[in-house]
Amino acid sequence: MIEFFALIVFPALMAFAASSDLLTMKIPNRVAIALTAAYLMFAYFLEVPLATIGLHLACGAAMLAITFSMFCFGWMGGGDAKLAAATSVWMGWSLVLEYSLVASIAGGVLTLGILLARQWPLPLSLMRHKWIERLHDAKTGIPYGIALSFAGLVIYPQTEVWRAAFG
Repeated sequence: MIEFFALIVFPALMAFAASSDLLTMKIPNRVAIALTAAYLMFAYFLEVPLATIGLHLACGAAMLAITFSMFCFGWMGGGDAKLAAATSVWMGWSLVLEYSLVASIAGGVLTLGILLARQWPLPLSLMRHKWIERLHDAKTGIPYGIALSFAGLVIYPQTEVWRAAFG
């Protein structure tokens, strides 16, 4: 039963974070809290060693320090910073660089795609959708939570929790 939840919870939270960022340009705090709490629950029930859990929490704390600094410089949103940190708890030190690399590449592709789309006028039929209009507006940022979520989903099958649940 725990394996079923391990298969569903992380991807569902990643999908929610990405869709929330796309539609509202916000990632609720409860997503980062739920991700961290879910990691702790799965790690406990799947008998991940306590030292490993501590290292994963330290990885998340380090990522929070890095991403919060980026937020302070205006390089990323606060929700993105918290999402990256909470996802890093799942990744741990062994996967955090791979996660960061995939997120950076996906974020670059996403950013270029949105910037390119912003060069063209938005069709009138799409203007009735506030989220599309906001996404097309050059004054708004990039919903980087999409790239962070994508990277988390790509790397997730390599994590300790996944290996503990599915071998």
